[in-house]
Amino acid sequence: MKTIPTFIIPDCYTRESRAKFDHHGVVYAGELYARLLKLYMPEADYRIFFSSDHGVILPEGAEIAGYAGVIWPGCNLTVYHNDDERVQKLVQLSKDAYEYGIPQFGSCWAIQMAAYAAGGKVGANPKGREMGMARKIHLTDAGKTHPMLTGKPLVYDGFVSHDDIVTEMPPGGTILASNNFSPVQAAEVRYKKGIFWATQYHPEYDLDVMAHLIPAREEKLIRQGYFKSHENMLSYTSDLKIIYRDPSRKDLMWKYDIDETILSDKIRQQEFHNWINKLVIPILRGTFK
Repeated sequence: MKTIPTFIIPDCYTRESRAKFDHHGVVYAGELYARLLKLYMPEADYRIFFSSDHGVILPEGAEIAGYAGVIWPGCNLTVYHNDDERVQKLVQLSKDAYEYGIPQFGSCWAIQMAAYAAGGKVGANPKGREMGMARKIHLTDAGKTHPMLTGKPLVYDGFVSHDDIVTEMPPGGTILASNNFSPVQAAEVRYKKGIFWATQYHPEYDLDVMAHLIPAREEKLIRQGYFKSHENMLSYTSDLKIIYRDPSRKDLMWKYDIDETILSDKIRQQEFHNWINKLVIPILRGTFK
């Protein structure tokens, strides 16, 4: 009987955070990646672990060897908070995946996890929060030939919502993309037997996801100066929803400087597609070199 490739998706948002997402119509972080997985690997299965909930036990040690990969969604925890038990068990999950050669992929705090679990450093971005759309992400020389970024433009935009950044790459880490706000926007980390491909931006987001996420973060974003008022926020998110429904709205596309790297699912999701086809499947078949 053929084994169904099964993936771990650790969604670390708390019940309180998920309730707020429910109120604003935000799709859960783990579910966004579950949808991508079924899109690009329909035969696969997955287990979403709400790892911040009391009593949830993650696969550990040799148990992880039975999985095809670990997919890391965004998270509102902080990877370097060593005294937080929720963080400790997630860092251990990543370390176990490295130890047993299980491929990992993810976005936002995933790139921080990739670096931190392998000995790198993460800290608050001195420039503050990067929110909405990260502009002018550009491939590094290493990124131009890396399989994760095959099919990406040399320069592109991506969806972001983060305060922390990778401040020091670990041995075995390679920066694949960068911009002026966050120097590590995409990376590969090779550690022990494992390979982790990750982005600081969110390939799993689209304009509709962002338009629902922003109201869930409204108080913080107004405090940080992204919006002057509730009405200002509503106007912006309303326009994002209009563009999502009608990409022919040239007036709004021009107003917000939105191009195909934001609108095109193919371009935006290319990193995940490449991870499945250029890393996961070859590892499962024993052909990865």
